[in-house]
Amino acid sequence: MQKITREIHKLDAENLAIGRLASKIALILRGKNKTEFQAHLDCGDIVEVTNLSKVKFTGKKLEQKKYFSYSGYPGGLKERKMKDVYAKDPGEVLKRAVREMLPPVKFRVNMLKRLIIK
Repeated sequence: MQKITREIHKLDAENLAIGRLASKIALILRGKNKTEFQAHLDCGDIVEVTNLSKVKFTGKKLEQKKYFSYSGYPGGLKERKMKDVYAKDPGEVLKRAVREMLPPVKFRVNMLKRLIIK
């Protein structure tokens, strides 16, 4: 079996749309940019993102998009606007976008740990 080597990819998020950036990150974290990609292995690289506070949002996403969380109890559905989440932590918006673009497998958590936001 071949040892997996992980490279560090540094991305500058300035003036990039959040969804296009997230899809590029998900591709690298999954390892689909490598020739030795296998779907059942976690062979992705490390991604380091800078200038996330200067990212671009198209349309009215900041005002209209909502994030939901459910506690499991009756009446436990909470919603927050993207604008509020982005104001508190810009990295959270990117993490949520990348998380949903990765497949729901056991090693998705490990892939997300390799996403470094500065």
